[in-house]
Amino acid sequence: MFIISPDTLRGRAAFEFRQVPRRFLGRVTVWPRAEGDWRLRARLIFEMEFLRYLVALAPFALAALIWRDSALVIAQAPLLMVLVIYGVEMRYLRLLPARRRALMGAAEQDRLGDLLAARAREVLTRIGAGRNLSQGRLHLVIEQSDLVRVPPLTLVSVQWDQGPCILDLDTRERALIRDRLFAPPLTEAAMHRLTLARNETVHALPLDLDAISAHARMAALTAPA
Repeated sequence: MFIISPDTLRGRAAFEFRQVPRRFLGRVTVWPRAEGDWRLRARLIFEMEFLRYLVALAPFALAALIWRDSALVIAQAPLLMVLVIYGVEMRYLRLLPARRRALMGAAEQDRLGDLLAARAREVLTRIGAGRNLSQGRLHLVIEQSDLVRVPPLTLVSVQWDQGPCILDLDTRERALIRDRLFAPPLTEAAMHRLTLARNETVHALPLDLDAISAHARMAALTAPA
């Protein structure tokens, strides 16, 4: 899981948008400043379609180097190259609709969806109350890659429709998301199965700020720093 905020993500273009939810994958380059280790960076690199295409087509380049006399013939086989890319992208790295539906039954989807909504509400309530926000809506936006056979890639951000903007989360708020969002039975892997089963890569869970209770606001004021 990579928590996105101005303090964790490089690039100003990622924070220029007009409506909530703000999508990232396939729209802007996602690259962390300091958060995460080499595994997160490797997973972000793998998410780049152009690089995956190059890897899929590498056997053609290798064959052209080995059989130089046939290099021109190999280079003039675009249909075969397209079929290879399609096979890798749509048949190997993604699931067909029938396999998506078989991942999770409707009852389990509803159960995990309700749990996700409850946890999102808790996280947003504590963040909104801690910042004493009272206007508009906060959205906990969870975006996941639809690629399978590789570790899940999950981007989490808190977006405010006033502006709109992405909140610059401090270390305590980011720790809150890490501690509360994904825990059994709704782990990051289970969330990925839900994403694939529903064929929804972006989950935007809203909270009306005027619905935050006075008790929650008081608790935020008295919470230890």
